[in-house]
Amino acid sequence: MTHVEDELRNQPECWTRAAAEATDHVGVLPVAGERVAVVGCGTSYFMAQAVAALREGAGQGETDAFAASEFPYGRRYDRVVALTRSGTTTEVLELLRRLRGAEPVAARTRTVAITADPRTPVREAADDVVVLGYADEQSVVQTRFATTALTLLRAHLGLHDEAVVDDCRTALTTPLPEGLVECTQFTFLGRGWTVGLANEAGLKMREASLSWTEAYPAMEYRHGPISVSTRSTATWMFGEAPDGLAEQVRATGALWVPGALDPLAELVRAQRLAVAVAAARGLDPDRPRHLTRSVILTP
Repeated sequence: MTHVEDELRNQPECWTRAAAEATDHVGVLPVAGERVAVVGCGTSYFMAQAVAALREGAGQGETDAFAASEFPYGRRYDRVVALTRSGTTTEVLELLRRLRGAEPVAARTRTVAITADPRTPVREAADDVVVLGYADEQSVVQTRFATTALTLLRAHLGLHDEAVVDDCRTALTTPLPEGLVECTQFTFLGRGWTVGLANEAGLKMREASLSWTEAYPAMEYRHGPISVSTRSTATWMFGEAPDGLAEQVRATGALWVPGALDPLAELVRAQRLAVAVAAARGLDPDRPRHLTRSVILTP
C-alpha cells in the first residue's frame, strides 16, 4: 500500500477529531463579522477557496481566498488564515512575515497558520498556530491534511455534522463507477464552495496519475469546455448539478458522475480515483513527477 492510500483511508477519524477540537480555538480562528482572507499554495489554496465561500455564504463576514504569492497587500483584513501542511512553504512564510512586520503596529493584520508540523518556521512567522499533527502525511500528494483542515474550519462555522463522516466512510468503501478508471480525460465541476473542491480534485488527478483534468464552476462548463467532452471523458459534479446539465453531458457521450455524497466526501472518492488511475497506468502516486512535499524557493 502506498503512503497516499494509507493516509486517505483514516480521514473519518481525522475529521471527527478536528470537529471536536473546533471549539478549542475560539479567539484564534476568525469570529463573525471580521473581514478575512484565507491563503495557501497548491492544494491549500483550493481549500482556501472552499473555506472563503463557506464562511461568506454563512453570513460570517466578507472572506477572500488567494494564492499566497498573489495576496493584495493594499487591502485591509482583520485576520489572515494561512493553510500550510509543511509550515515551510516560501510564499506563505513571506506573506506572514510581511504582515507581522507591518508598521505602524496598529495597522497590523492578525494571522493564524493551520499546519501539521509546529517545529517549522511558521511557528515564528504567524501570530497564532493551530496544529493538526495527527493529519500530517509522508506523501507528497496531500489528502487527509487538506480535508481535515477544511473540516476544522467547517465545524468552526457550525457547518459540520456526523453525517459528513458517515459519507466519508461510504466514499472509502463503495466501488468507483464502472468505466471511470478507463477514462482518459476528467472534468470536475462545482458550485459555490465546491468549486474549490473541484479544483482540488483536478489537481489530485494531475499529481498522482498525470491525467488530463479540468475544473470549472458548473454553469461555466457550458460556455466552451463541454465542447471537448467525448466518450473517453468523465464529468464529475461536486454537489447539486444545475438543471439539465447531466443530460447535456450524457449527450456528448461522456460519463456523468453525480455527487451523491457530501461534497467533501466526494473529494475522497476523487482521491481514490487518482490512486486507481495511477495504478492502472503503472505509476507510483507517492512519487509524482517534478514535485516535492514542500516548495522552498532559494534566493
